[in-house]
Amino acid sequence: MLGNATPRRMAPKGLSKMTEVHSASSFEAIVIGAGVIGSGVAFELSRRGLRTLSIDKLGGAGHGSTSSSSAVVRFNYSTKAGVALAWEGMHYWRNWADYLGNGTNDAGTLGPLAEYFRAGILLLKSEGTNEDAFLPLYEELGVPCEDLDHDETIARWPWMDLSRFGPPTRLEDERFWADPTEQLAGSFYCPDGGYISDPMLAAQNLCDAAKRAGAQFWFNTEVTAINSSQNRVTGVTLSDGRVVSAPVVVNVAGPYSFHVNQMAGVVEGMGVVPKPMRREVHVAPAPSNVDYDKDGVLFADLDAGTYTRPERGNLVLIGGVEPECDPLEWVEFPDDASTQVTDAEFELMVLRAARRITGMGVPPQKSGVVGVYDASPDWTPIYDRSDLDGFYMAIGSSGNQFKNAASAGHCMAELITAVEAGHDHDSDPLVVFGRFTGNPINLGTFSRKRVISDSSPATVLG
Repeated sequence: MLGNATPRRMAPKGLSKMTEVHSASSFEAIVIGAGVIGSGVAFELSRRGLRTLSIDKLGGAGHGSTSSSSAVVRFNYSTKAGVALAWEGMHYWRNWADYLGNGTNDAGTLGPLAEYFRAGILLLKSEGTNEDAFLPLYEELGVPCEDLDHDETIARWPWMDLSRFGPPTRLEDERFWADPTEQLAGSFYCPDGGYISDPMLAAQNLCDAAKRAGAQFWFNTEVTAINSSQNRVTGVTLSDGRVVSAPVVVNVAGPYSFHVNQMAGVVEGMGVVPKPMRREVHVAPAPSNVDYDKDGVLFADLDAGTYTRPERGNLVLIGGVEPECDPLEWVEFPDDASTQVTDAEFELMVLRAARRITGMGVPPQKSGVVGVYDASPDWTPIYDRSDLDGFYMAIGSSGNQFKNAASAGHCMAELITAVEAGHDHDSDPLVVFGRFTGNPINLGTFSRKRVISDSSPATVLG
C-alpha cells in the first residue's frame, strides 16, 4: 500500500492559473516525451486531475533511450536528495501493481507488468568509491547496507576476483595487461538493490496507467515550436502545423531536451546544460559453471571501470562508469548517432568485466544495445522550472535516472502544482516528502541554476 506521508507544502487540487479546457487542441498540461520518466510525469499529473497530453516523436512509450536502459536500481549518490530520491524510487518498484492501480475503465487494463528483481548490489571498495559521502546518508535515510571485507565478499560470491586492476585503462595501454599485485579491501552491499526486467514495458505500464487516469498520448508526433506570450508558455506547435494550447509544458524529451529548451529560449538561464551522449551497453555469457541468474549480483566497479548486472538467460549485462580514460561521445543530433555496437568497445568492456568474473570470456559474436542519453556535465538531473513561466524540465537523466521514474514523476507534479500556485521555488526550493519512506527530497539539489564545483559527482554513479 502507498505510504501516507504528506509534503511540507500541501499542493492545492488543480493549478490556480489554469482554466477549464475541453477542446481537442487545449489541455491543462503538455508533456513532451513518453519515455519512462515522461510517462511517470504524465501519470502523476493525470492522477491529480489535470487534463494531460503526452507527445512523442517515436511510435510508443519507452521507444527512445528508455529502451536501451540497464534499468538498475541503486542508491549510492553523493547528495542527500539523490539518495532519498533513489531509495524512495525503489519502493515504487516493489509496490508497482499497487502504485499503478488495479481497476479498469474504458482505457482497459494495465496488462503485464514490469518485474523488479531484488538481486542486491555491490559497490567494490576502490579509489573514488566516496563512501564517506553516501554511508552517513544511508544511515540517516534508512538504506540498509553491509560493510564487507575482502574475505566476506569472496565467501558470498566465490566467482569474483577482487584483484586491484585499476585505475581503468584502455586495451592499448600496457598497464591493462599487467598482473595485479594487490587486492581490493572488500565491498559495500545493499540487499535492496536490483533491476527492472523490461524497461520498455515499465514505460508502457506508466503510459497505460496515465491513460486510465485520463491522459492522452500522441505518438509519431513531433513538436517544432514552444509557444509563449509575455514570458508565459501557451502551448506547442506540431510538425503538421497544429497548435496545441496549455498553460504548462514539461520537457521530458530525453536526448532531444536540449533542442526543446532551445525552442523555448530557456538555455541561457541555466547553469547546467545537458546534451546528448551516445553510450553502449554490452551483453556476454556468464561463466558456464555459475548460475548467474540465481547467484549473480549487480556490482559497480570503479577499479575496472564497469558496472554489471545479471541478465535473464545466464548472461551478464556490462556498462561503463565513464572513467577518465574513456572518451565521452557527445552528439549534436540524437538521430545521427550510430546504433551499431562497435568491436573495440565490446572487447574492452567485456574484458574489463571478465577480469572480475572468474571464468568469463569474450564471445566471438558481439551483443548489446546502443543508446543516446541526456547527460548533464555533473551526472545529476534537472528537475526544475525554467525562466519561462509554465515551462518545466525533467532532463539530464544521464543514463542513471531510470530507477527514479515514478518518484521523479511525483516530485515534478508536486513542483508544478506548487509553482503554479505561486510558490517561488528559485528562492525557496521545494521539499517533497516521499510517499513510502517519508524522507525529505530537497528539489533544490536538481536546480537548473546549480554551479558545478570540484565536489560535484565525477562519474555517472553520482
